[in-house]
Amino acid sequence: MLSDETQQDPHSDTPERRRELIEQLMIAGRTLSTASVMFHTAVAEKVGLSPTEHKAVELLDRLGPLTAGELAAHSGLTPASATALIDRLERKKFAKRAPHPNDRRSVLVRVVPQRVKSVSGLLSTWVEALNEVFDSYDEAQLETILGFLEQASRRQRELTDKLTGTG
Repeated sequence: MLSDETQQDPHSDTPERRRELIEQLMIAGRTLSTASVMFHTAVAEKVGLSPTEHKAVELLDRLGPLTAGELAAHSGLTPASATALIDRLERKKFAKRAPHPNDRRSVLVRVVPQRVKSVSGLLSTWVEALNEVFDSYDEAQLETILGFLEQASRRQRELTDKLTGTG
């Protein structure tokens, strides 16, 4: 048996422990990413959307009406792809174009609230499950998680922009 002096605290700050935690975080992140893609693909299919269309509806619902250029910028799509996406969303009655109130030369794309409710209903159980997870963390831990998610999202959007040539 090891003496107290030679036993190592599994939570101590050592280079080995840090490497192990980072490896576990990378695996957990990949697992979460895959689960998220698969979940949102299933939700999208239930309401007759592609995964990209579903996430565009989410962006429009969260950010409010956007021009095609703004939707392209927020989604990482090229302007031409964003316009084609908006055409599909209009055909499927998830979005509508409306004249921009401050710029007669452009239009805003808005979600159709009744159609968004069909998606929201499918997401409500997931939101409840997330709230249960949030309840297991204190405020400081939630702030750390929030900071990580914000930084990781920002960097992933930057890399998306580089990959698509939109940034």
